[in-house]
Formats: sequence, structure tokens, C-alpha cells
Amino acid sequence: MKQILFFIIISIGIFSKSYSQIEFSKKFKGIPLINKSPKIKKVDPVEANIPSIYTPNVFKSPEIKIPSSVLKIGEPSTINMTPTNDFVNPGDFYRDKMDKDLDKTLVKQGLKEDSRLLVKIDVNFGQLRTKSKYFVIKYRDFGQIDGDLAKASLNDLVVENRLLMKDNYQEFKIFLKEGLNTFVIEALNKGLLGGNTAEFRIYDAEGKLIKADYWENWDAGVQGKLIIVKE
Repeated sequence: MKQILFFIIISIGIFSKSYSQIEFSKKFKGIPLINKSPKIKKVDPVEANIPSIYTPNVFKSPEIKIPSSVLKIGEPSTINMTPTNDFVNPGDFYRDKMDKDLDKTLVKQGLKEDSRLLVKIDVNFGQLRTKSKYFVIKYRDFGQIDGDLAKASLNDLVVENRLLMKDNYQEFKIFLKEGLNTFVIEALNKGLLGGNTAEFRIYDAEGKLIKADYWENWDAGVQGKLIIVKE
């Protein structure tokens, strides 16, 4: 009897425990996970407004004219099958230009004479003051020796009527009066190779160099004037 009662009590306890677990399992619900992924907003694509492209019809356009033929019937042919030398060396142009520039430089430095650059106006050599009784004038042709001739005068009186320019210095004297003296050199010709060219040096009575100058590419008749004041 006791054993049966014990068995009944144990069975009731097991049944009560099982029922409690079933009820608890039915009432318990798990906590759902939180979705932290960023939400992507759906954007509708924008329709591009592209203008329509129409290709021109060259056969209907009045601006476009298609030539029917380059060579018309009855016209002579312009094609020449005879070989010709039409090629030009581009270096010839630069060579000629360099030659012209070199000629101008040589003329300006007195190393070459050129009749195209003749001096046609008179030249003023300035003014000198001195106590010397006379001056010694030395002269020569500093360019090419081509027969240049000159004339020298002092106070409207001819001192030397024919000075032939050579490669070496020649000389003559001019005697000064008190006060103002006007010394003039005049080109008598142009020479065979171009204008009249000469260099001169002026020394006082003591042999001191007073002035050195030159005339370059003078035309015939051009004069150079120097004012000398004797104190």
C-alpha cells in the first residue's frame, strides 16, 4: 500500500514538471536580432535629353556641288610627263641672306666698300682748341685700295688738291691763324670698288695726337668739316 502511494506521488510530480516545462516553452519567445545594415534608397534613372542627329543628304543639298569631271572633253591636258628640276634648295635662301648681312657688316667696319650705301650728305667732325702753330695731318685708305682721291682746304684756300689714298700713312701740314680756322676734306671720287673711304690722324707741333677719325663710303663731292680755334 505504501509502495503504491509512493508511486502515485512520484508520477504526479513528474507530470506536473513536464506540464510546467511545456507551458513555459509555449509562453517564451526569443528576442529578434536588430538589422543594422544601411538602407539603400532606390533612385530612378534620369532620362538624358539627347538631340536627334540628322545626316545631311548630299544629293539634295544645293550648297554641295559635285564636279562632274576635272578635265573636259576638248581641253588640252595640263599634265606634263617631261621631267623638270622644280626642287629648290631651302639652304640657298639663308645662304644669300647671310652673304648680304656679311657684306653690310664689312662695309660698316670699313673692310669692304659698297656703292649702294653711299654717304651723300656733308659730315661735321666737331671742334678743336689749340695753341699750336700748325697741325700735321696723316691720312690713309683704311678700306680697299681702289684709287680714292680727296682735296684738303683751310679757310677756303686749297692746301692739297689731290690726295691719293694708299694703304700706308701720308702726311701734310696746315698752318693756323689766330682765332677761328675751318679745315675741310672733300671726296673727289668714289673709287673703283665703291665709296670714298679714308682714315686721318691730327698731331700738333709737338707731335701730340689731337684727333683721330675717318670717313666711310662717301660719294663724290661730300665734305667733312673740322673747326679749329687757335688760342
